[in-house]
This record gives sequence, structure tokens and C-alpha cells, in this order.
Amino acid sequence: MALAIGVDIGGTKVAAGVVDDRGRIVASVRRATPGDDVIQTEQVICDVVGELSRDHDIVAVGIGAAGWISSDRATVLFSPHLAWRDEPLREALRERITVPVTVENDANAAAWAEYRFGAAVGQSVVVCVTIGTGIGGSLILDGRLFRGAYGVGGEYGHMSVVPEGRRCACGNRGCWEMYASGNALARDARELAAISPIGAERLLHLAGGDQAAITGPLVTQAAREGDPSAVEIYTAMGQWLGRGLANLAAALDPSLFIIGGGVSDAGDLLLGPARATFAHSLTGRGFRPQAQIVAAALGPEAGLIGAADLARLDVLGALDGLDVLDGSDPSSAGNQAGSAVAPTRAPE
Repeated sequence: MALAIGVDIGGTKVAAGVVDDRGRIVASVRRATPGDDVIQTEQVICDVVGELSRDHDIVAVGIGAAGWISSDRATVLFSPHLAWRDEPLREALRERITVPVTVENDANAAAWAEYRFGAAVGQSVVVCVTIGTGIGGSLILDGRLFRGAYGVGGEYGHMSVVPEGRRCACGNRGCWEMYASGNALARDARELAAISPIGAERLLHLAGGDQAAITGPLVTQAAREGDPSAVEIYTAMGQWLGRGLANLAAALDPSLFIIGGGVSDAGDLLLGPARATFAHSLTGRGFRPQAQIVAAALGPEAGLIGAADLARLDVLGALDGLDVLDGSDPSSAGNQAGSAVAPTRAPE
């Protein structure tokens, strides 16, 4: 059984795990993401790989990074929520991790996990939307992960949905993730508290009276308790999500939408209004099949599971006819494949 390590790097946390060839996590660790420091982020990656590999024989390491990845899966071209700018991440890690390293967009990694082991098994055209700090996206076509001509396909979160709307971390205005993401959820709740402390009474109570301390998880808690203001915020966010999905359906015609990421833990608080708005906004509604919208089956672990599986495939070759649409030779993923030498921490 070939084991690989998957490392999922989000805007706020680094989650890593040892994953077997059935998508099962054997061991895992978590760290905070030092998002404003490239060197420290790389050090955290090496630390978690070193910790996990001490007790397991590893054939590869897969990195799921929140950013735009070059077509050769070596460089993080840009990350809206982290410090990476044209960062040669694979080369930087290759000097410190002694097994092959694969770098992949985190949403692509999560979608691959769902296709291989989760909610999308057997589906032909799958759109995955990952809602966390921002919105990540990915597309699987007939069992192949689509990355685009330059490696940065699937960045649905940066579709413009409101001309001259809210400014986004990517530099544009009116991006989808400014209205349907974890950041948007917390921002809208804080704005409500500033305008109407009475309307946001429960949210402020949960935040200890501090408007700035209102977070997405607190909004979720209040909404689950039935707080009207929190439910209203989630309803508005779900409507934005549904409109965006309808636009994607018009362009891609998927059989399935998978909604993942931390915010998707809200379940029907988010997906209920999203499904209703999607059905109302879909082009040709009533005269075409309608894609299902489902929650991700693998939860927050999907990114690390998919990153590990993609890295394993790069080293061992396509298993059972599986393929990924990248046009690269598997041997280019990192160090030359050979004996599974356990990674070690970088020297201090």
C-alpha cells in the first residue's frame, strides 16, 4: 500500500495527513498559516511533512495551495490571500523534502478527492466550488482534472458578478467571492452590528460585545440557533451562491455541483437558498436537465486527500486508467521517483 502525504494550505490553516490509496487518512496534523511570510509558510510545510513521515514510509508529498498554479505545477503564480507571488514552491521544497513533491491548486485537489473517493464518484462533468476564506473552483471532465491552458482554470471566485462592486484581494472589483465566501459572511455580520446593534444582538453576545470579533463560525452558530439576523445573512449569501452556480451551468453544463470548504458546514442554511435561486436563475429552466447541488462528502479533509492522491499518481503512474489533464510527464513532479525516503525537517 503506497502512502502519500497531502498538505492543504488555506488562508488560515495548514492541514496535513498521511493518506492511503483508498483515500483514508492514517495520521494528521494542523498548524496555523503564516500567510504573510513565504519562508515561514514553507517551514510549516516542511515541519508537518517531517512530523508525519517519521512513522510512515512515504512515496510522495502533494501540496494543495490556495493560489494560481503554473501549468507545470511548480510555481504559485499568485495567491489572493497568501504572500506567494511567482513563488517557485516545488523547487524550494525539493531541497528540503527527499521524496517527489507535487504542487496543486487546493480546490483542484479537493475536487479530485471527491471524484475519486467522495460525492462525485462516477460523474462525468463535475464543478466543485470550495467556500472558505474566498471561493475556489475546479472542473473535472470525464475523469480528467481540467487546469486550463496556463494552469489557472477554475478560478470561479474571481468572476465579476457586480460591476464596480466591492474591491477584492485579487485587485478587481465585484468578484463572486466578495459576496459568497467566509470573508463575506463575517464582513456582512460586522456591518450589521455597526448599523443595528439591536438586530445583531445575538451575534454581539457571542462575540463578547466586540463587533470586530464576529467571525464566520459565530454567524453559523447563531443561524443554527435560529437567530433571524444570522439566518438572513446566510440566505443572502446562499442566493449569491445560487446565481453564480446558474452562470457556471450556462457555460459548463455539469451533471453535479459539489459545494465544499468550511462555510459549507452550514448545510441547508446555505444550500437551501442556493438551490432555490439556482433553479430560478438557470437558463432554459424547465426545458433542460438540472444539475444537482450537493455538499462535499469528505468535508475539510478533501484538499489534503486529493493532494496526496495526485502526488501518488504522479509517482506511480496512472492507476486503473485514471488521468489528469496537465500534459506533463509524471517524472517532472519532483525528485526522481525511487525508494521512498522519508522527508526530513529543514536544517535550522
